Amino acid sequence: MPSRTRKFRGLRTHGRGIKAGRGAGKQGGRGNAGLHKYKFKSMLLYAPDHFGRHGFKRPPEIVVRPTAVNVGDLPDLVPILEAARALRRDGGTITADLTKAGIDRLLGGGTVADRWAVYVPHASRHARDKVTVLANPPESAPSP
Repeated sequence: MPSRTRKFRGLRTHGRGIKAGRGAGKQGGRGNAGLHKYKFKSMLLYAPDHFGRHGFKRPPEIVVRPTAVNVGDLPDLVPILEAARALRRDGGTITADLTKAGIDRLLGGGTVADRWAVYVPHASRHARDKVTVLANPPESAPSP
């Protein structure tokens, strides 16, 4: 029995009609081709929100990007905190006001050897387990 290709040799369209044998002929194009023309009705039925803009993008000036630091990075921040006059040593406890250094959030990654008491607006649960998080920083007196 001859193969299908062999059977249709000499016939121009191989039994498919004129357009069906090319590219994506019978299905009316590939992908989303024709959604504004001959596939418009199916687009309205099955994907009515396909065209147009949806939602909005917040302006970059109002997007809040908090500065976060891990607990394990606190010893590395000592020079920065001293320069911002945000570090105090009371006996065995190091007290730091992270808001003066521009840090908004304390995360729980890493460990610290010393005892730390930290003023910070937001702290994760793991950070609270590892260091003492204080509520409001004391009003700092002007330094000499």
